[in-house]
Amino acid sequence: MSTPKVLHLDENHPFLLQGLEQLGFENHLDYTGTRETILGKIGHYQGLVLRSRMPVDRELLDRATELKFIGRVGAGLENIDVAYAREKGIYLAAAPEGNRTAVGEHTLGMLLALFNKLHTADAEVRRGLWRREENRGCEIEGKTIGIIGYGHMGKAFARRLRGFDAEVICYDIVGGVGNEDARQVGILELRKKADVISLHVPETPETISMVDEAFINAFQKPFWLLNTARGKCVRTADLVQALRRGKVLGAGLDVLEYEKSSFESLFKEGEMPEDFRYLIEAPNVLLSPHIAGWTLESKEKLARTLVVKIREHFSYLSGN
Repeated sequence: MSTPKVLHLDENHPFLLQGLEQLGFENHLDYTGTRETILGKIGHYQGLVLRSRMPVDRELLDRATELKFIGRVGAGLENIDVAYAREKGIYLAAAPEGNRTAVGEHTLGMLLALFNKLHTADAEVRRGLWRREENRGCEIEGKTIGIIGYGHMGKAFARRLRGFDAEVICYDIVGGVGNEDARQVGILELRKKADVISLHVPETPETISMVDEAFINAFQKPFWLLNTARGKCVRTADLVQALRRGKVLGAGLDVLEYEKSSFESLFKEGEMPEDFRYLIEAPNVLLSPHIAGWTLESKEKLARTLVVKIREHFSYLSGN
């Protein structure tokens, strides 16, 4: 029997290669091959490991006739046709446990930076401006923090809010997920009480453009918005209008609706959408390039998590 082979489409922590090799797999690396190249050889592999370099759609899955597992080095599976993969009996392994700490800390960092105007104050001091009153901040204490999506990421953020003397509530389509860090509430209570909304949902048909004009207007108070989930969950045009009129007090966005491989092209003359220009110029908007889960530690944790899941799955199948 030949050694099972795994194709890696993205560079990851060396532990991932080492761990899979110890499990008996032969690692093959292709970080730059075109989609056509991958389609031409995927039929020879029993495993596929990737982040987001290309979609794993029906065409690719049909070519992957020997595929037994797909490892997604990240939290979500939105770039994979999950239903079709499962129909073919392919095991899917994501690793939200690996970067939840990073996401929780990044979200808290964005909240603190926005509340205390750290990004604008820093820029002003570097320009020789010493404006104290204009950079007067606000405190987390006494606020109600609403978390939408209370899985690994939402729970990690809530845990890091301990000690801030804030009320932390969560909303999720799954019941019974609240814990000692956040009380689960219905949508009406969330809309009534939240001073801050933090998104921690996957990208699904239900969450795409979830934060739109109707969503925003349903809240009784102006609120701050944090999004370290997926860019398409927020309709940028509606967010900008809400920022203009003060219904959204400020936003921390680690992900963007415009996020794509050609993101840099938006900065070429004549190609930047007006709504995106508003975001990059607004002093009450903090932006980062989809790095909430992107720490030195999470890179290794993601690799270790995937190896453990793959080992446990194939041990279960073999009865060991």
